[in-house]
Amino acid sequence: MKITPLNAPFGVEFSDFDVREMTDEDMAIVQTEQNKHGVIFFRDQNLTPDEHIRFAKRWGEIVINRFFERVPGYEEIAQVRKEPQHERVVGEDWHTDHSYDEAPARGSILYAREVPSSGGDTLFANMYLAYEALSDGLKDTLAGLKAWHSSRHVFSKEAIDATRSNEDRFQNHGQAVQDSLHPVVITHPLSGRKSLYVNPDFTRQFDGWTLEESRPLLEYLYNHVQQDQFIARFKWRTDSIAFWDNRATWHQAQNDYPNQRRLMHRITLEGVRLTA
Repeated sequence: MKITPLNAPFGVEFSDFDVREMTDEDMAIVQTEQNKHGVIFFRDQNLTPDEHIRFAKRWGEIVINRFFERVPGYEEIAQVRKEPQHERVVGEDWHTDHSYDEAPARGSILYAREVPSSGGDTLFANMYLAYEALSDGLKDTLAGLKAWHSSRHVFSKEAIDATRSNEDRFQNHGQAVQDSLHPVVITHPLSGRKSLYVNPDFTRQFDGWTLEESRPLLEYLYNHVQQDQFIARFKWRTDSIAFWDNRATWHQAQNDYPNQRRLMHRITLEGVRLTA
């Protein structure tokens, strides 16, 4: 197993290593690196859908995404695709997966099936580092806050119709009814580190505040997180895997490959309720 740091403030790549042959000792090493960095990567894997599922189940139970189309014959695997005719890509806004659930997703395992000839990178933001860089005064203010996260304004039929034309990649719009309350600053359940837990896509407002009152502080936090010192870029190749922790990172898919196809398979792992 070879572990190479990214040319970035965080993140490591595993190479010369087949995830299908992962031992318990290997798992401990991988988990340590993910707890440290929030996201890890594997190169040159060659997985069937069944092997992808088996790898994911070694880390926990799989949660079925309600809104993404599924890989035919594999309900556990969400299909994340962009066809040449699509103007938008799935996940092009900064977010963390399933923050609208009462027990947000532990992690996501994204496997590259087809990638464009250029472009299509994914950016990650480290929410440990972003939190640690805040002033003590702002940390004190955020420590007492909770925020509402929702799926309604993203995955409902009204939201899809308002933002995307000819959209054929989402389903079950009537199930976009989740509203969940989480601490703004969480204690990560595995690493024990403090992490900032709001995101531009799903966070709506602070508990007890109006949308208008919440917007300036949320926008300040979003702009803070997007500084270069908290960002890592991953350049995809076919058969690469990104395995991120949704409690410690944001991610954003780059929409810079017009008229090309990109196909990814994603499995998401169940999490636990979050605490401050």
